[in-house]
Amino acid sequence: MTRLLVVAGLTAVIHLINTLIYSVRLAGVKTQRVATAISLFQVVFLIASTANLIQAPLMSSIVEHAINAGLKHLNTPDFLTSPFYQEQLTHLRQQIRLVILAGTVGTILGALCIPFFVNFFSRAILTLENVGSVPKMFFKMVLSPFKMVKLVKKAEFSSVNSFWAVLRGPLRIPRYFLIANILITGIWTIGVLSALYAGALLPQFRSTATLTSGIVNGVAAVLAATVVDPTAAMITDQAVRGARKEADVRQMAIYLALTRLTGTILAQLLFLPAASIIRWVAELIT
Repeated sequence: MTRLLVVAGLTAVIHLINTLIYSVRLAGVKTQRVATAISLFQVVFLIASTANLIQAPLMSSIVEHAINAGLKHLNTPDFLTSPFYQEQLTHLRQQIRLVILAGTVGTILGALCIPFFVNFFSRAILTLENVGSVPKMFFKMVLSPFKMVKLVKKAEFSSVNSFWAVLRGPLRIPRYFLIANILITGIWTIGVLSALYAGALLPQFRSTATLTSGIVNGVAAVLAATVVDPTAAMITDQAVRGARKEADVRQMAIYLALTRLTGTILAQLLFLPAASIIRWVAELIT
């Protein structure tokens, strides 16, 4: 249980940080320093990368425990169909769904943190420009608690009214772009998890099944690189040039966070079908 809670916590952190990415472009537009904003966020993104490096093997170990329990209980070729192993698979499905739910919770927290993060990140960008060093910027920001409190109080569109005002207003960003973000998030959320579960369904070739997660995540990466990222960059650049209002970038940040949330919910539906497809591909390969 402790291992599962750690995996769930790390998953929530990963999704929280990936949701905060959407506010980076808004901070860049506010400060007119988009390149600096994106570059500086890579420092924050290292936390998500580190969490992912720890989360993946921990989740893999949970799957291995389920497989080994089945082998230990009934070490015969037909142990996969035994009631005991089916019970292990049911428990494993519940655990993976809990991890996906943690991703949803992390996304919600990230969306709620966007108002504060925009102000914090905007201040960080300007501070970096003054001190010229990321470590100096970090210490100047963190060691000024009163400024942090002030940033929280000044957080934009933090009230429910302003949030709904953005949603009630006319949509000024492409719909296909938002739909693609739902699909990308859903696929990316279950890529590794479905592959690990497919490995439990096909334990004799579980390494093959697990490694096919690259195919699933590759689809999400292609969609992100060809649809979402270029469109988000274009809207941001237009706002910097004055061809769009800053409000459009704010709307984009909110809608991307909402569609990401929808994508994590969609992941619950995609989880088992994706595992079946990965299992079929692994059997085809082997």
